Amino acid sequence: MDKVKILAKYMPEQAAPVIARWIDHYKCDFKVSVKRSTKMGDYRAPFKGQNHRISVNHDLNPYGFLITTVHEFAHLLTWNENKNKVKPHGAEWKTNFKRMMQPFFDMQLFPDELHQIIVRYLQNPAASSCSDLTLFRALQAFNATSDLRFVESLPVESSFMLKNRLFKKGNKIRTRFSCVEVSTGKIYLFHPMAQVVLIAPADNKD
Repeated sequence: MDKVKILAKYMPEQAAPVIARWIDHYKCDFKVSVKRSTKMGDYRAPFKGQNHRISVNHDLNPYGFLITTVHEFAHLLTWNENKNKVKPHGAEWKTNFKRMMQPFFDMQLFPDELHQIIVRYLQNPAASSCSDLTLFRALQAFNATSDLRFVESLPVESSFMLKNRLFKKGNKIRTRFSCVEVSTGKIYLFHPMAQVVLIAPADNKD
């Protein structure tokens, strides 16, 4: 199966030929990765004769997969232009990210409400789309339905599972939620958009 057909399984079909050309033009080893809890995509510069390497998590919805892919290709282009002389998410990367997103805006790939949020995000893009809660929430709206919930949507005192560990949700501390691991009593701070499995709603204590 050719690259375009494979890529079209993970991103909007119209975008696949563009990304396939980038892979060939930049001599990039592109991999669809297993889910990683710490990142959605990754870029590795050429080393000891290797090609550029990009990996993107397989479980992202098509819009999230495409944006993450462009994010990583912007790293590739920035490295080609500057090597390691600039910051990973500095002005050069931000400029390249905006430029590389333009073909997909021209195709009008994104639903109107998502398009506007992406445009605002690109005014000063963050190191990860997870860092921008407005964009992250908007992208999550296009996920297939599942048993997963966002921590921010759970009632305080409700119980949830993550990686076979049971937690109880507490109050928000600045930007994250304080949650206790039931078996150890240890406190962990959860990102509002962390996806977990709700076990039981909080008891009604009226």
